[in-house]
Amino acid sequence: MTPPGATFAILAYDGIEPIDIGATYGVLSMARRLAPALRFFVVAKSAGELAMANGLRLIVDHDFAHCPDADVLMVLGGPGWQAASADASILAFVREFHNGKGPVAAVCTGGMILAAAGLLAGRRATTKREIVEGEQRPLDLLGRDPAITAIEARLVDTGTVLTGGGVSLGIDMTLHLIGRFFGRDIASETARILEYRAAWKANGAALADVVEPLDGQASAFL
Repeated sequence: MTPPGATFAILAYDGIEPIDIGATYGVLSMARRLAPALRFFVVAKSAGELAMANGLRLIVDHDFAHCPDADVLMVLGGPGWQAASADASILAFVREFHNGKGPVAAVCTGGMILAAAGLLAGRRATTKREIVEGEQRPLDLLGRDPAITAIEARLVDTGTVLTGGGVSLGIDMTLHLIGRFFGRDIASETARILEYRAAWKANGAALADVVEPLDGQASAFL
């Protein structure tokens, strides 16, 4: 029997948090040791180099016009989310993927980009909760849209649209998606080799996973 395969596209932009690329690409890199048919790449408006928050550089594999097919699109968060949420080309790419190619999953403030693209209307959703003094709480900002039900959760899976909690909870979202495409055992083993099983369990005890298949594609994994 041929092992299942899946391709993850990871959407980046100037000002993403470095931890968000680690929580997605880094987790997938470890998972590929267990699921060799797993593929993943980074996509952005332009291929080549972009600047993450505080100056770390990321090399983007593909621009929007040359993005290969993928089974899921992951949208990263970071302080650049505000500019990304006002970028028509980013919003159009997110909408196009959702409309024709597969589920879209946001980590951290990537959920704010999904909101700007109109994907969260009529859905429950979550995003980053914890802030430093003087910042606006993204979850509160999300809740200002009357079409969106903003809730505190580790993740919300509504089928073709998923949103996750902030910062390191991007790891939990990536593990959830690995479970969705490759099964519970691969997700659990990935958590083990990440030395993250205890944290994964603790996060699940502290914050709910909300799985409500509004469009018939939510995972039976959890």
